[in-house]
Amino acid sequence: MACVNGVKPLKKKKNKEDLVENLKTEEKPMSGTMVRQEMPEFEMEAYDSKTGHYKTVSSKDYKDKWAVVCFYPADFTFVCPTEIAAMNAHYEEFEELGVELLPVSVDSKFSHKRFVETEPILKGMRLTIGADTTKEVARAFGVLIEEEGVALRGRFLFNPDGVCVAQEVQADSVGRNVKEFLRQIQAWQHASETGEVCPAGWRPGKKTLPVNTDVEKMTGKVGDYISLEEILS
Repeated sequence: MACVNGVKPLKKKKNKEDLVENLKTEEKPMSGTMVRQEMPEFEMEAYDSKTGHYKTVSSKDYKDKWAVVCFYPADFTFVCPTEIAAMNAHYEEFEELGVELLPVSVDSKFSHKRFVETEPILKGMRLTIGADTTKEVARAFGVLIEEEGVALRGRFLFNPDGVCVAQEVQADSVGRNVKEFLRQIQAWQHASETGEVCPAGWRPGKKTLPVNTDVEKMTGKVGDYISLEEILS
């Protein structure tokens, strides 16, 4: 079960013949990154925690919006509900930023409903959870562990043009930081609106790097414009 036994290496193909056969049978082998690629087209059933009803979600629902597609291994595990609960706790902040959230696992919509209704930490859930029962969505995003039939912890941020600007993919045993992700979203939105770029750890109100207007002046002299103390503050 995901989240239980720590990080295990994926099985490697034994020889060249196995690799060739694998490429023949898999329509979409796991890609290296989704960054700077368009959101894969998808459609799947889902459970809407806010209404208590089932629905269908698709990539078309997120057109012209900031959107997050966030994969997790499975319902009724241990780290996964803490991540979902953390996202739900910051629901209003995502809403203020105009960001649509879609957690996804390979579990059915019925499993999602029971998961939300019985797991205490998910009380008050408002998120819609995608049911990738065919595993095609996780495969399209490059996070499906074929040998285990579950997804890695993959979190993808798409801009209103439908292009992925940030992704985070990791193994099962450690949950992701929602506050840091919110910071990244704020930085990406600021950079997209202004054409400026954001230094490490940027938060609203801190100094940006106006390379859109002063690129020649700043080249090789970033340290003259912003100090390490300002970056780390």
